[in-house]
Amino acid sequence: MAKSQKREHVWLQCTETGDLNYRTSVNVQGGVPKFTLKKYSPRLRRRTVHKIKRK
Repeated sequence: MAKSQKREHVWLQCTETGDLNYRTSVNVQGGVPKFTLKKYSPRLRRRTVHKIKRK
């Protein structure tokens, strides 16, 4: 049986266009982390900074 983990699905939002391009899960035990990642933006066709957006 799998362990019960405190994980939540969040979206990664592009800071330049505002598009929600990626969905990932993060560990929310101890609060939601605030981090940025450089991911590919299909609209701009280049890598941009993406931040966590909770729905």
